[in-house]
Amino acid sequence: MSTTVFRHGNVFDGTGSMPVQADVAISEGRITAVGENLRGDEEVDITGSTLLPGLIDCHVHLTMSDLDTMTGLERPFSYPFYQAIHNMAATLDCGITTVRDAGGTDAGMQLAVEDGLIEGPRMQIAVSILSQTGGHSDGWMPSGFEIGHQIPHPGRPSGIVDGPEEMRRKVRELVRVGAQVIKVCTSGGVLSPRDDPRHAHFRDDELAALVAEATAAGRGVMAHAQSTDGIKNAVRAGIRSIEHGIYLDDEAISMMIEAGTWLVPTLSAPQAVLNAVAGGAKIPAESLRKARDVIAAHLDSFARAVNAGVKVAMGTDTGVGPHGANLDELAMMEAGGMTPQQVLAASTSSAADLLGMGDDVGTLAPGKLADMVVVSGDPFDLSAFKSNIASVYKGGVKVRG
Repeated sequence: MSTTVFRHGNVFDGTGSMPVQADVAISEGRITAVGENLRGDEEVDITGSTLLPGLIDCHVHLTMSDLDTMTGLERPFSYPFYQAIHNMAATLDCGITTVRDAGGTDAGMQLAVEDGLIEGPRMQIAVSILSQTGGHSDGWMPSGFEIGHQIPHPGRPSGIVDGPEEMRRKVRELVRVGAQVIKVCTSGGVLSPRDDPRHAHFRDDELAALVAEATAAGRGVMAHAQSTDGIKNAVRAGIRSIEHGIYLDDEAISMMIEAGTWLVPTLSAPQAVLNAVAGGAKIPAESLRKARDVIAAHLDSFARAVNAGVKVAMGTDTGVGPHGANLDELAMMEAGGMTPQQVLAASTSSAADLLGMGDDVGTLAPGKLADMVVVSGDPFDLSAFKSNIASVYKGGVKVRG
């Protein structure tokens, strides 16, 4: 059993504390010690660099790569799975070693990574997105055809559901196919042209059935929740995290603080829609209008939530934006009122706590998996963070650099 020691660098442990000069020893894929003058069989000199925990993105869509409607319609069904291999590699390029896939990735993709068939981050997967008829993940169009990025298959059942009894069955079906977290849309959204992000979706009895079944199966619930009422309904139901949180009011923020509900802001997502259209992507005009409309409210809601003390974990909604651009989110979180230390903690220890993975990832401490990022220069220069990544380790194995 050999030991490798990373020496002569600074260590940001993921808790939000300032970096300190220390060595980190790893063996058999886990951290064995953090301290001074450690000894091992091999040494890695990281003089002038900072060692951080592997970053965690709590909201990605690895099988989603294009917003352009016609592009998706013209490609074969299996094509997105091969695109996902590239997307996972681009995610590792960002120093992101763990993700929560918020819809699209199935258990087969997850197992392929775990077995080493393809390279990618460790995952927590939602598989399918639960939506009411006419909701955010309902791909029905006025022509009668259905489009979307969540075409059902044996490992990814349809997520359209109405009524509490259907909800019970659907949650059980998702658990059966391997979902480790349940994703539900408690409001309309931006990219779904037939609904309104200011409207709440699902009724209290449906959400109660959802949370009861998920809890019984040991699964947390994440809510695509943009409308004020949709956010409040999710918090009342006991849902663990609010994704996006575009239209937060003071009452919703107070409710989240009291309940301990997490916010995963995905600030970069609406701007990514505008960037895609500027680059030539064709999306419904109504979706483009909504993307423009929500940006100011989104940033304001995030800033007020941060100021009030809502728990925040980093998430990007990547797939809406390009994979590999995940770290654009960091500078936006800083602009919204978080310090760089808080942003990096939200991207490591806080994200791990949200995912229930804090025993294994999120901090540099003995016993944790050796998921680590070596960053040259100033680790708190968030706009330059990606370009300063020197190397990335997942489970003690160098995957980048």
